Amino acid sequence: MAFKFFDKLSQDFSELLNDKKEYNVIIEVGRKENKKSFTAHSVFLRYRSPYFDKELENVTANKNHIKTIINQRTSAQIFEIILKYIYSGNVNIENIDTKTIYELMFNANELELKELSRKLESYLIETKASWLRTHFSLVYRSIFVSNEFKDLKKFYHDIIVKYPNLIFESGDFIPLQRTELISILKRDDLNVEEIKIWDYVLKWGITQNPTLLADSREWSKENFKALKITLRQCLPLIRFFHIPGEVILEKVKPYKKILGEQLWDDIIQHSISPNKSVTSLILPARIVSNSELPSRIVSTPEFPSRVNGLFSSVVNKEHVAELSPSRVTKPFSNIINKEHAAELCSWIDRKSTFYSLENSPYEFRLILQGSRDGFHPKTFWNMCNGYAGTIVVAKVAGTDEIVGGYNPLAWDISKGGRDMKTNDSFIFSLKNGNIQNSILSQVKYSNKALHYSNKQDIYGPWFGDSEFIMKSDVSDFTRDKRCQCNFIHSPLLGNLVFNFNYEKPIRKTNLLFSIVDYEVFKVIKKQLPNCSIR
Repeated sequence: MAFKFFDKLSQDFSELLNDKKEYNVIIEVGRKENKKSFTAHSVFLRYRSPYFDKELENVTANKNHIKTIINQRTSAQIFEIILKYIYSGNVNIENIDTKTIYELMFNANELELKELSRKLESYLIETKASWLRTHFSLVYRSIFVSNEFKDLKKFYHDIIVKYPNLIFESGDFIPLQRTELISILKRDDLNVEEIKIWDYVLKWGITQNPTLLADSREWSKENFKALKITLRQCLPLIRFFHIPGEVILEKVKPYKKILGEQLWDDIIQHSISPNKSVTSLILPARIVSNSELPSRIVSTPEFPSRVNGLFSSVVNKEHVAELSPSRVTKPFSNIINKEHAAELCSWIDRKSTFYSLENSPYEFRLILQGSRDGFHPKTFWNMCNGYAGTIVVAKVAGTDEIVGGYNPLAWDISKGGRDMKTNDSFIFSLKNGNIQNSILSQVKYSNKALHYSNKQDIYGPWFGDSEFIMKSDVSDFTRDKRCQCNFIHSPLLGNLVFNFNYEKPIRKTNLLFSIVDYEVFKVIKKQLPNCSIR
């Protein structure tokens, strides 16, 4: 029998780190005013890290037999955590912010502490996916040139393929380096129209040349030449020959000077005579993959309890082959049920009676789910940008309440700070648990039906003057009570209740609240022969 006392051993080694009597290594980290020195023992450093083993081999000791290692890339805060890990094998990240954890992972990799680096990589992917999505440029640029971080690379490559708008339409797109952009453009499976890729690349190139005027019609020959030089490695990766001719004339022709005469002539010829050979290389069309899992696209009718060769509009044979039975039967929402969905469909069409479950004319496609994608407000804008005809539903923390809103317009990340006009939006609360009746509140003053905030780290969906708004001062809708369904209650006027832009309040209280989960669905019209009303 063996008795193991690892906890006591770890504690003793941790105390040894603070023993200043017999150290023989000084490590200087940080720069200038942030520089700090740590003492250590070479025997620990050598056996725990190949990096320190090599550094100590190349450093000459002073007359007191002490060696000094200088590392300006690592901050004092990060190195203190790493040094404690080297001695004790313990790392406590409970009160450390996510950016510091990421920096800790990256520095651990540089110091060849593979065990720690891989553990932190797994932790970030499993628990901080939302942060990773909203800091794409920061992380992707760091891991792009590394031979490590294979799981993080896979994580980002999956995002690039399935949700390219998260990258192209985020604030992290413009700061991308050319090599990083090229690595994305090389992919054949980007799930985005080629003309949009051209728009994004053009925007990136123009931003790299800040002297260019906003109107390309006012550009000089030198201006076009500068843009051509900036994009010379990107242009061969654009699939111009798979963009419709009328779109080419509208979107590409104004910039034909950066393409070169041969390429432009070949594009025109190919659009006129697709079967005629051209000199320029024609890359294959991108393979657009399905960006949603089967369980994210659900018709409102019941899923059949027996498959037996019958397949609903939710899945096909290939999906069934890939999914376990529990995955196939997974509900389409964590918040609402099919009765709620039928009720919402009826409100969209302004029906006085509800659609039946079997004959609802709409499908609900899940775009975003907080518990899956994260609760950062910027995640909402990144993932919902460009989607029109959407339903937002949120589960209020500590109650049975389900509140939400319908936006017939497209969410547009570029229109921050604007009020949006529509006659067709509405807000609502749904019957659930001890909430016995649903409430529908149609827009009353269309000029301020919605507001698209320019503070997208704080505000998510915003209907009216806060009649339904999702907000967080700490960038997490679940962590602080800043969401609101606002209305005015006036005892002086006979207890009258006023809403600013919607017909009536959807909650009985003005108290701020947090949420436990929220979802955004795109509502898609089905082609049905008849839609009965009950």
